[in-house]
Amino acid sequence: MAQNRPPLPLPSHIHYELLLQLLERQTAKGIQQEPNQKEQLQALIITLRKAFSQQKQLEESCLRAQIPIEYHWSLNQ
Repeated sequence: MAQNRPPLPLPSHIHYELLLQLLERQTAKGIQQEPNQKEQLQALIITLRKAFSQQKQLEESCLRAQIPIEYHWSLNQ
């Protein structure tokens, strides 16, 4: 049990969502005819999706352990 401990700072989900939207909607359009870059972009998108999924798993683990979570929008919080 983690009572009276400061919340664990984690990036807000919107950070992942915005990055994924940018890469999928705009970056992908700019490299449609470039197979090497398109492959790299797909690998980057997959990596971001995995990171987002892993953060969600960490959040669930923290909830089970009663570790508070605080979402951050920037480093200046």
